[in-house]
Amino acid sequence: MLDALGRGAADVTVGGVRLQRDDLTGAVAAVARRATGLSRVGVVADSSLESVVAVAGVLTAGGCVVPINPASGTEERRHVLDDARPELVLGRDDVDLRARAELPPPVAADDSPAFVIYTSGTTGSPKGAIVSRRAVTSCLDGLAAVWQQSSADVLAHALPLFHVHGLVLGTLGPLRHGARLVVTPRFGPVGVANVYFAVPTMWSRLGDADLHEMSPARLLVSGSAALPAPVFERVRALTGQSLVERYGLTESLIVTAARPDDDRAPGRVGRPLPDVGLRIANADDNGMGEVELSGPTLFSGYLNRPDATTAATTTDGWLRSGDLGAYDDTRGLRLFGRIATDLIKTGGFKVGAGEIEDALLAHPAVAEAAVLGEPDDDLGERIVAWVVTHESVDGEALTAHVAQALAPHKRPRVVRFVDALPRNALGKVQKKLLR
Repeated sequence: MLDALGRGAADVTVGGVRLQRDDLTGAVAAVARRATGLSRVGVVADSSLESVVAVAGVLTAGGCVVPINPASGTEERRHVLDDARPELVLGRDDVDLRARAELPPPVAADDSPAFVIYTSGTTGSPKGAIVSRRAVTSCLDGLAAVWQQSSADVLAHALPLFHVHGLVLGTLGPLRHGARLVVTPRFGPVGVANVYFAVPTMWSRLGDADLHEMSPARLLVSGSAALPAPVFERVRALTGQSLVERYGLTESLIVTAARPDDDRAPGRVGRPLPDVGLRIANADDNGMGEVELSGPTLFSGYLNRPDATTAATTTDGWLRSGDLGAYDDTRGLRLFGRIATDLIKTGGFKVGAGEIEDALLAHPAVAEAAVLGEPDDDLGERIVAWVVTHESVDGEALTAHVAQALAPHKRPRVVRFVDALPRNALGKVQKKLLR
């Protein structure tokens, strides 16, 4: 199904509701018949089989999907609908899983839009990233080559279906390559699965027994947020295998991935996929600078926002990721966080918040940590840590711990203890809320 996005899906199960190959194809074709001739269709992408069928049907008809977060507020949804102006909006009640039709002729994977995916910046309203059909197929085929994905795989995840991770990688990937897909309400072991996708928070919350049960799987993948070193080590200890990380943005899809046979380490997100260009701009003496990207997986620009597209692109056409990283051909890309929030200039040094967070998380009393820079008359910026603990510890002990693990200038000058860190649906810490 899905024309150029693939026609070999085995079956899909979401929340215990299952459609096997022929019934899945017929239901998708019925949506495609309804969407034929429409340019842009909104899909309220809740975690249901109806959402999967709706997205697949619109793409099969050659249209562009505008995923809508089912939990979005009134103003958020109004902004998306006013900006994207879909000709039709499909929710769960608008899709009949019993409907059947014949598939239309295949539509080529070209530069026409497959998605307009809204992504929030640090300021202003969310921007709609236009992602082409060619970008989607290039990403999925590149990952399949790197991870040796095939129709023999059974992928399990509990990711939301309105983000790239759950929708493109976790749903269209299996549809394109003929794998079986199982989406569960809560992340955990699925007896038939041999591939798992999750975000770091999901991996960290699994019990020991669940991780033991996942040990026969061939591929355990973490993405969408930085993977803390203690979570990496715990999963490896209990499953006997290392989590595979990958890296990308809504605007680039996935551009790097660790190979199954790589010597993996937390924070190392692999080497570029085929035909993807990666460079480090304005690197310092340690090779740390902004990650810039090129290649077929990149977005086509922001809908109705040529100013934002220009700001996100270099003069020679590369995408400015806004991420701080360093790269070498042997170990791949290492990430240190977002430049806007995670590059701290303190006492004449440039420090990445990510390595301080990893150092804090290595302390046995620390459950969660987030680090930011705050204005300081003497240092320019002082390093401030927000910490969640699961046993008693004082700030001086944590500061001394970091100063021993890293260079002394990287130690937090202030430690603030909180009950929890604010996170979004994918488990990313919302640092702007800490400020």
